[in-house]
This record gives sequence, structure tokens and C-alpha cells, in this order.
Amino acid sequence: MKIMSGNANLPLAQGIAAYLEQSLTDASVRRFADEEIFVEIHENVRGEDVFVMQSTSFPANDNLMELLICIDALKRASARRITAVIPYFGYARQDRKPGPRTPISAKLVADLITRAGADRVLSVDLHAGQIQGFFDIPTDNLYAAPVMAADIQARYGDQELVVVSPDVGGVVRARALAKRLDNSPLAIVDKRRERPGESEVMNIIGQVKGCHCILIDDIIDSGGTLCNAAQALLDQGAKSVGAYITHGVLSGNAVARVAQSALTELVITDTIRPTDAALKSDRIRILSMATLIGEAIRRIADESSVSSLFD
Repeated sequence: MKIMSGNANLPLAQGIAAYLEQSLTDASVRRFADEEIFVEIHENVRGEDVFVMQSTSFPANDNLMELLICIDALKRASARRITAVIPYFGYARQDRKPGPRTPISAKLVADLITRAGADRVLSVDLHAGQIQGFFDIPTDNLYAAPVMAADIQARYGDQELVVVSPDVGGVVRARALAKRLDNSPLAIVDKRRERPGESEVMNIIGQVKGCHCILIDDIIDSGGTLCNAAQALLDQGAKSVGAYITHGVLSGNAVARVAQSALTELVITDTIRPTDAALKSDRIRILSMATLIGEAIRRIADESSVSSLFD
């Protein structure tokens, strides 16, 4: 087994390699003067089971091209099996046609990764489960819920908790976390989205008065939805509101918006490399996914069960 990494999230790749007691494959991923990407692998990978790490986060197109070129380099170097480890799968929110004459970009990206030469894909908390079906190769979707549940129990174990989905679409994810938290009660924020990036909270479905609320979602981008939901929960009598989000996209002034919001704490994972602003914020905390992803990689290499990680 060999582990290779692009430039998108080297700290996570190093953490995974350390968990597996491996060193990252000696390779260089650099750019020419005109920003063309060039990949060169400096050690033999012929016949090896190679896991190439790369989140397709900002800058999404550059990181996606890095991944595709890394896969092509490994294929031409005669690697036995190439697994694309994509902790954050960019373009995942474009998983359907929201209107006429619009693309399904998540399917296009899946086709690109497959045609580049990947034999398998490993990702974390895909935005929509059907994206697994966009790939014509085996695809494993890991869940951050066990990592989040352990952290919530350690910090809020003696408090009366309510798990809250910030929209109707996230109910399945919220219910799965609530089940891990000794079947905690569930609430839903009913909102109306007027245009992309903006949301208006309408009402709260469920009892939250006097409880500590845990908002759970897969992606935080601008932060507007989450901050509005937190304020609505407090208006309904919640004692406090925290949030656990898998992928901290945090674009634009999202970090400042979180700092000024009613959230007591925002917890994100390191599937996306945190920005300097996120690292410096006293309202944002980061959980490592290195152990979970590393164990999944070990099981794939050993041809053992990955799903049993979540039993």
C-alpha cells in the first residue's frame, strides 16, 4: 500500500499516513509558469495499491485537475489499483437539474475521475447519497457521525440535548446522529430559500425550549442558513445552540458571520484544510478525520468490511 497526496490538504494526508505508520509517496505536484499542473512520482509504484488523497475544495477546479493528473500519472506508472480518496467531493451540490438547461456537474466530475483511471473512490459525507451511483466504480461513503457523536458526548453528556436539522433535506443525517446520542429528540428548521446563498427561517418543528440544541449538517458555505437557524432556535426558548458540520467551506465572510452569530460554537472537521481565519477564530473548533479515514483505507487494502466501522 502507498499513500500519495495532492496539495489540497497535506496536513490531513500526513495525519492519515501517520495513523497507518506509512510515509507519503515521494512525488512532486507543481505548476509551470502558465499555471499548468505537472505531477512527477519519484518512486516505484508498479503493482502497488495506491491511495491518492485530494479534496476538491477551493480552488475547486485546480484541485480537481491535480487529482485527475495524479491518477493519470499513477495509471501510466502501472499501479495495480488506484483509489481516489476525496474527503470533500466538490460539485456535490450540483447533483440534479434544478431547472431547464442546467448541468448535473456532480455526474460529470464522477465521469472525469473514472475515465482518468481511478478504480475506487472513498469520500466523506457526500452531499447526496445518490452520488455514489454516479460512479461506475466501487464508491465508499464514510460518515463523520461517529467522530461527532463521541465529541458531543464528551462535552455535553450531562445536558438535555436536541439534535436539529437546519432543513428538511438533512433529517436523515440528523436522525442518525440523534440515534447515536441515546436517541436524543429531533427538531427541524423549516425555511424558505429565496435565492442561492440566502435563506429565511420560517418556524421550528419540534420542542427545543430549555434544551441545548446541536445543529447538524454536511456543509457550511456562507453560514447564513446556520446563523439564522441558531437565532430562530434561541427565539423558541433554546438554552444554547452549537453546530457540528462535516465540511467547512466557509467562503467569503462566513467566519466573521459565525463570530457575530448566536452560535456558542461551530465544530467542523478537517476534510477541507481550514483557512487561517478559521484557525484563529475562538468560535470555531476542528475535529480530525485522520483516524476514521485511515482505518477505512486500511480495511480497503486488507479487503475487509468498511461498513462495520459504523455499526
